[in-house]
Amino acid sequence: MRFLGNFEAKTDTKGRAFLPASFRKVLQTCGEERLVLRKDVFQSCLVLYPESVWNKQMDFMRQRLNRWNKQHQQVFRQFVSKVEIISLDGNGRFLIPKRYQRLASIEQEIQFIGMGDTIEIWSSKQAEEQQMAPEDFSNALEELMGENNTEV
Repeated sequence: MRFLGNFEAKTDTKGRAFLPASFRKVLQTCGEERLVLRKDVFQSCLVLYPESVWNKQMDFMRQRLNRWNKQHQQVFRQFVSKVEIISLDGNGRFLIPKRYQRLASIEQEIQFIGMGDTIEIWSSKQAEEQQMAPEDFSNALEELMGENNTEV
């Protein structure tokens, strides 16, 4: 499952948005019907997980965290309790609940960004602010993927 690209969209007055057609096609092809929405842990955006990807993430977290460790339980609880199950309507729309709109500073203009197995939803203004300058981006890529990395 690969979501790729950056798509501009708008929410209506109720907070509904159309999931981009290319993303809907990926979900259909993979037989995914439900999505899980949560605020990103690190940035001011929302993340849509296909249900199967979310379940794998939950299994991975559960394996790494000890149920008998208080801090581990708190981390797990906070990660899994602040989610919303999302279903698309017949037109490919879904509702972004008001509390999530506030958490991500979403007004009307939004961007969907494909991140491989997840989809980020940004306020358009904040999405632009998060972009690296072209030179910084190329320098970071060179540092991360540079000379010592021989894989394609």
